[in-house]
Amino acid sequence: MKKKNLVGIIALGAAASLVLAGCASNGGDAPEPGDDGASEDKGTITLGFLSAWTDGLSTAYLLEDQLGKLGYTVAMEDVVDAGPLYTALAGGDVDMYPSAWSEVTHASYMEEYGDRIEDLGAYYDGAVLTIAVPEYLTDINSLEDLAGNADLFGGQIIGIEPGAGLTDATQNSMMPAYGLDDYQLVTSSTAGMLATLDTAMAAEEAVVVTLWRPFWAYASWT
Repeated sequence: MKKKNLVGIIALGAAASLVLAGCASNGGDAPEPGDDGASEDKGTITLGFLSAWTDGLSTAYLLEDQLGKLGYTVAMEDVVDAGPLYTALAGGDVDMYPSAWSEVTHASYMEEYGDRIEDLGAYYDGAVLTIAVPEYLTDINSLEDLAGNADLFGGQIIGIEPGAGLTDATQNSMMPAYGLDDYQLVTSSTAGMLATLDTAMAAEEAVVVTLWRPFWAYASWT
């Protein structure tokens, strides 16, 4: 069986750190570093996350487990897009968001709401935003190669959620910078993008998608 690899052809810009952000809320206070006592109920923390973004999903459940051991009750709040999540975070309806890309991808949200959000620090440095194509497309090795080849991809770049910072960076920074006026960025959801990618790669068809690293898709298609 021929092995099909997925390759990210370029980073879209300076990578953001994955950041744990929190704000004052109606529930319990955010845990202090080194606070490992769980002898009493310390209140409820509402933890917001986007289940479609699996890096944040796994971190959310890890935090739920650890905060529970510290004596907090954790209410899990699944939100469909980044915009509503930041609004809820800034308003105190959500206490913590475990997978913010505040430096680049979510910079516009931080500019709008940053005075009401506390950055609790990075748990991963070096994350990057990428545009990815299957490795069997041997003539497409850079963003420059995409220009003039829109017909190969049906004029489409397959993206994720409309409110994602990756969507904004692709549509308003990368595509104009590389002259990709013949392309349309198609948005729906992370799951929809991955389904399109899987179907195209199974048939060895041309496809270009918005991705990021670290992300399990690279391991799944290698």
